[in-house]
Amino acid sequence: MSKRPADERLRDFGEVDLGLSEEEAVVEAQRCLQCKKPACVGGCPVCIDIPGFIAAVAERDFRRAAAILRDQNMLPAICGRVCPQESQCEGVCILGIKSEPVCIGALERFVADWERAQGIIPPAVAPPTGKRVAIIGSGPAGITAAAECARAGHAVTIFESLHEAGGVLTYGIPAFRLPKDIVAGEIEEVLALGADLHLNHLVGRSVPVEDILAYDAVFLATGAGLPFFMGIVGEQLGGVYSANEFLTRVNLMHADRFPEFDTPIVRGSRVAVVGGGNVAMDSARVARRLGAKVYLIYRRREDDFPARHAEVANAREEGVEFLCCANPVRILGGPAVTGIECVRMEMQDPDMSGRPTPVPVEGSAFTLDVDVVIEAIGQGPNPLLVSLIPGLIRGKKGNVVVDEDGATSVPRVYAGGDVATGAATVIWAMGAAKQAARSINAMLEKS
Repeated sequence: MSKRPADERLRDFGEVDLGLSEEEAVVEAQRCLQCKKPACVGGCPVCIDIPGFIAAVAERDFRRAAAILRDQNMLPAICGRVCPQESQCEGVCILGIKSEPVCIGALERFVADWERAQGIIPPAVAPPTGKRVAIIGSGPAGITAAAECARAGHAVTIFESLHEAGGVLTYGIPAFRLPKDIVAGEIEEVLALGADLHLNHLVGRSVPVEDILAYDAVFLATGAGLPFFMGIVGEQLGGVYSANEFLTRVNLMHADRFPEFDTPIVRGSRVAVVGGGNVAMDSARVARRLGAKVYLIYRRREDDFPARHAEVANAREEGVEFLCCANPVRILGGPAVTGIECVRMEMQDPDMSGRPTPVPVEGSAFTLDVDVVIEAIGQGPNPLLVSLIPGLIRGKKGNVVVDEDGATSVPRVYAGGDVATGAATVIWAMGAAKQAARSINAMLEKS
């Protein structure tokens, strides 16, 4: 896909990628070999009929392509933008062995955008069953489970603690990567299936847990909103943010437009972002749009970045300076940040993840003059709700323990997405939600 020039896109939060034209989409679709045993379907966590929808694109039957996509995925415009296709469906495309794989994600986005422009035809909904399902959280897992249960004819109620739906799709992923009208539009399509959305409802506080457990089935999709910190000196200083807080203030609460919106943020002139994943790239690119010089500090090599290659390339084009093989040991200043002290790291034998183990180099300390530090080193499940449900078993990291069907230790209570796995991708959360919804539907059919 073509994209906007870096000097232009740094001036706003408009979408970077421009999408495929109709002709580009048809030509790309015609590259598909239509394998008899398509590995791409197995590489998709929600099991889309990828050859089927691509064949329809190649024939210019975009309406049929859209119907094939929506049969398994009610969020195609979102997935076409943020799924890591290069490590999933495209990663196992047979064409990728000797050339470039089919651009499955770009084609999914094209079809979803075409359908939105031409008018969406929702999938069929089964007759009402009289069963009630409570969905806790409206992120990708919650919305997906809501869609699957609503399509089965159940009365679905979604409880969202924030004032806007979407979870990480809304508060975590910047608009230049995932426009908010796309998120809102796809959520509306799920609500059109009959699901009921209650905003500003915090289960365990404004909604008693007992009321939720009175439903015929419950699906927990509260995500991973508890940020991890490095545990170094200076983290209490003004100007130190978790990536969760920083991105939520900008993406959801419009801190970039203070005082028009009353959520302030420290707009640093020199910002250090710690981490190497997609959230770190998002934080660094947002800080650049707020006018800062940005250093991205990562303790391993650039080749070891967990972030998508495209996002790394975009960050570099936008002027983010990468400081690899370095790790912070102290944040300087008081009461506000004035700098960050780091040490160089050398790579030794691989760890359990297969990446080299970073070890500090003695006498290598150096200091960066910065006035904001953003820590993007991961997050875990928020313990607020899950700690209030009697008998709910959790793992050592606070995640809800589930079986292969998404069932928890509490009867009729299921969970999926980041609350069960820890922070992962949007599409993996959706895949887990679909499996749990199938289990819920089967359980309710028998009851």
